[in-house]
Amino acid sequence: MSVPVPLAEAKAQLSSLIDRAESGEEIVITRHGKPVARIVGLPEQREPRKPVNSLGLTYVADDFDAPLPAEILKAFGVE
Repeated sequence: MSVPVPLAEAKAQLSSLIDRAESGEEIVITRHGKPVARIVGLPEQREPRKPVNSLGLTYVADDFDAPLPAEILKAFGVE
């Protein structure tokens, strides 16, 4: 459930509003009684995944970035 907070009050209590948002509360900032902004907590940040194959080995062929053979290029309409 969102909690409406007037802008003047939000300016004075920003730190406590952020603490409340971190705990899962949604804060809606209002100006003259109309909603203008929302403060919500972010999901927990996880460590980025590291891509590896099942054995943890990585192999890149020496010719990985070599041009494709002419017959393959021709088959795809690239001349």
